Amino acid sequence: MTSTHAFWLAGRQATGESDFDVTSPWDGTTVGTVSLPTDAQVEEAVAAAYAVRDEFAATPAHLRAAALDHVSRRLAERTEEIARLISAENGKPVKWARGEVGRAVSVFRFAAEEARRFNGGEAQRLDTDAGGQGRLALTRRFPKGVVLGIAPFNFPLNLCAHKIAPAIAAGAPIILKPAPATPLSGLVLGELLAETELPAGSWSILPVPNDRMPALVQDERLPVISFTGSETVGYAIMDSVPRKHCTLELGGNGAAVVLADWASDEDLDRAAARIATFSNYQGGQSCISVQRVIADAAVYDRLLPRIVAAVEAQVTGDPNDDATDVGPLVSEAAAERVAAWVEEAVTAGAKLLTGGKRDGASYAPTVLTDLPADTTLAHEEVFGPVLSVQKVTGEAEAFAAVNDSKYGLQAGVFTHDLQAAFRAHRTLEVGGVVIGDVPSYRADQMPYGGAKQSGVGREGVKFAMDDYTYERVLVLTGLAL
Repeated sequence: MTSTHAFWLAGRQATGESDFDVTSPWDGTTVGTVSLPTDAQVEEAVAAAYAVRDEFAATPAHLRAAALDHVSRRLAERTEEIARLISAENGKPVKWARGEVGRAVSVFRFAAEEARRFNGGEAQRLDTDAGGQGRLALTRRFPKGVVLGIAPFNFPLNLCAHKIAPAIAAGAPIILKPAPATPLSGLVLGELLAETELPAGSWSILPVPNDRMPALVQDERLPVISFTGSETVGYAIMDSVPRKHCTLELGGNGAAVVLADWASDEDLDRAAARIATFSNYQGGQSCISVQRVIADAAVYDRLLPRIVAAVEAQVTGDPNDDATDVGPLVSEAAAERVAAWVEEAVTAGAKLLTGGKRDGASYAPTVLTDLPADTTLAHEEVFGPVLSVQKVTGEAEAFAAVNDSKYGLQAGVFTHDLQAAFRAHRTLEVGGVVIGDVPSYRADQMPYGGAKQSGVGREGVKFAMDDYTYERVLVLTGLAL
C-alpha cells in the first residue's frame, strides 16, 4: 500500500513538523504516514489563495477545463490503486471503493464540461419600461472568494472531489481539509492537480487537525465554507461565522416507503434487495443510506421476512475481498456507539430480528421492528448498518412518518402510481425523492442537499458552482435595440 509523508501546499508538495499514522479500521495496520502542516504553512496557503483569487477568476475556461479533464483521466487510469487505498484507510469494501473512484472520475469530467459553458452571461433588455430605453443588462457570475472545503471520512475521495472540482471550474481558489481518519485519498487529488498548469495558490490540500480548524473557519480571507459532516459541527461552524456563505451537507435518517401497490412477488423481492444493500453499503456510513423502512400494512407481512433474508445474505468481512458487501465501520469507537444505540432500543422494547453483534470495528447488519419513538435510533442518524421497519396504513400515514423527523435529506418511494409519485414529491420534506428505489441514489451532476436539519445549500457540480459565485450585472447604455 502506498504511503505518503507529504501534503499539498499552494500547489506544491510540502512536509510539516509532525507526522501521524493512518491505520486500517479492518486490521489496524498502518496504511500511510501523513505530515501535519505547521501554522506558518497554513498561513502561507491562505495568503497564496487570497492573493491569486483575481488572477484565478480571470483564467480562461479552457485552462481550468483542461486541468479538470486531466484529473478525471488520471483517476480512471489509477482506479484499482486508488480503490485499494480508499478501502485500506476507510474500511470500505473494495468493490464499493471502485465505484467511488468511478464517481470521482465523473465529477471532474462534469466540472470540465461546466467550466466550458459556465458564466456565458445572460442578456436582458431593459426597455420594457420607458426609463430603460436603449439599455441592456448583462448578468454574469463571479467567485465570492476563496473556498474552505471540509470533507468527511465516508467518501474520502468523491466528497473531496465535490469540493475541489466545482471550485476550480468556477475559478474560485480552494483550501481543502480532508477528514483526519482518511486523508490519503484526498492527497491523491493533490498529486494529480500538481500535474496541471493551474496557478500556484489556486488550490491546497491540508490535513489540518480538527482542533486547529476554528482559526481557519474564522479567517476573513475565506468567505465561503463548504462542509460535509455532522449536524453538530456544521451548525457550530455556521453559528460562528454568521456573515460567511456556508453550504452544509449534514445528516439524514433516510426512509424507504413501500406503498400498497408495490405488491407482486417480484416487486417485494426487488425492494427487499435494494433496502438490504443500501442500508449496509459503506457499513451504513452514508447520509442517504436506508435507516427506516415504512411499509404499508397491505405488503408489510410479505416484505419483512424478505428484508431480513436479504440483510442476512449480505457478505461481511475483509474489505479487500471482492465478495465482501459490508466491511468495518471507520473505527471501533463508531461501532461501540452503534451497539449502544441498538442496545438502548432493544431494552426499550424494540424487537431485534437479526444482527445486533459487534466484533471490533465491525457491526453485523441489523434489522429492528417496533422501535419506540423516544429512542436515539428513532430520531438520530445511526451512521451504521442498522435498519428499522415500521408498519403504516395508507399513503398519508406513510408520508407523515417520513416527515416525522428533524432530518430531510432524501426519501425513496416504491410505487407504480404516477399520481402517488407526484404527491410524494409535493408532500415529503426532503431535498430529493427517488421513485421506485431507495433514497440512496445520487447522481453527481444533480442538485444534492437537504431540508430541515439536513443542511443548507446544494452540491452537485453546477449547483455548487452557483453556490461559490454571485451574480454581477453590467448595464449597457445608448444601444439601438
